[in-house]
Amino acid sequence: MNQTLTPVILSGGSGTRLWPLSRQQYPKQLLPLVNQYSLLQETARRLDGLDDISVQSPIIVSNEEYRFVIAEQLRVLGKTGKIILEPFGRNTAPALTIAALAAMQGGNDPILLVMPSDHVITDISAFQEAVHKGMSLAENGMLVTFGITPDTPETGYGYIQYGSMLHEPGTFRIARFVEKPDLATAQSYLEEGSYLWNSGMFMMRASIWLEAIEICRRDMLDACRAAWQPGSVDGDFYRIDKTAFAACPGDSIDYAVMEPLSAHLDTLPPGAIIPLSAGWSDIGAWDALAHLAQG
Repeated sequence: MNQTLTPVILSGGSGTRLWPLSRQQYPKQLLPLVNQYSLLQETARRLDGLDDISVQSPIIVSNEEYRFVIAEQLRVLGKTGKIILEPFGRNTAPALTIAALAAMQGGNDPILLVMPSDHVITDISAFQEAVHKGMSLAENGMLVTFGITPDTPETGYGYIQYGSMLHEPGTFRIARFVEKPDLATAQSYLEEGSYLWNSGMFMMRASIWLEAIEICRRDMLDACRAAWQPGSVDGDFYRIDKTAFAACPGDSIDYAVMEPLSAHLDTLPPGAIIPLSAGWSDIGAWDALAHLAQG
């Protein structure tokens, strides 16, 4: 069966912790920090070669200031995409909600693979194998997240504890989300073995995300719909309504939906987590970049 997948690339951050290399007008995701490709381009290339999955053009949600650079970086790769412009940032949950509304145009309901644009993954085959597992779960109506198998007691990431195994080998129920720990707690998580770093990557059908955000944050969904519907096409870009989006509350995907999901509320779609060991790094600061270079 040929499956269809729409990548959603979240590219709104300014990368201030990598200043002065990463600046407000040219943030880290648009820079070639690891090889000749920018982090955004690497994210867009991450699904190349998935021959048994029909990968659609990506939906990119971006600050409007970066629109021309993003369009040009896609063009260099020979790729096109729907570039949705936010007049200002409202964090990842509204960005994904806007992307889901865009994905459902024309009566479609694709599976979305949500990826931040500023991460590095060096083992592409392991990542694509995890995507295959996620497709199966997402097709069955689950909200899927990917947890990074930790190799150090990292205090800079949130953690997710996984619970019982699901029917798909290597997939689990979400037991709980925990905030960034102190060093002793992080060490205990590493030794315990069932805690994963929170990667910020997700998979789900567009309709399932909208169902979940309606239950958890109806105010956010209403504001995003009000901003999306009167939006306008501007060349290669889609501008959402600035006034309506100004009324949208800001929140992350984790806080808005995934943490309530871990309470296994019957009203919410079921959640799942897939452990991932794929050379992942969130290049948030200079020390992470240096560690990657040493590796």
